[in-house]
Amino acid sequence: MAGFVARSLLSSIFISGGLGAVQAPGPRSATVINAAKKLNVNLAEAEADTVVKLNGATMVGAGATVALGIFPRLSAATLIASLVPTTLAGHPFWEMEAGQARSMNKIQFFKNLSIIGGLVSVLLSPGKAKKVTARRR
Repeated sequence: MAGFVARSLLSSIFISGGLGAVQAPGPRSATVINAAKKLNVNLAEAEADTVVKLNGATMVGAGATVALGIFPRLSAATLIASLVPTTLAGHPFWEMEAGQARSMNKIQFFKNLSIIGGLVSVLLSPGKAKKVTARRR
């Protein structure tokens, strides 16, 4: 029961944030477009919206399966793979001038690193041993 509660608490940010991204990509799409430009990739707004929605759906699905203990390691790895580029693109505090925006992005960046730490804990946790019982004839 404690594992379920812990995994659910960890997953809540992904389920909530992922739903928000799917329902209203909003300014996240501009962030995707700007990040893509840094990689010399041009994305249309509709394409960026699709990327944001797919990332959000991934977070909802993997967040739910982490919470429920369904393939928790695979789901944690999926969330890490999703959260790393999201964090780098969404919170580049090192590119900002000193001020409130830089401070807020720095906090969000390190919050995401902390969440990645929690996911690494799930990723490295030992699996449940399968109970082997002798068959009676």
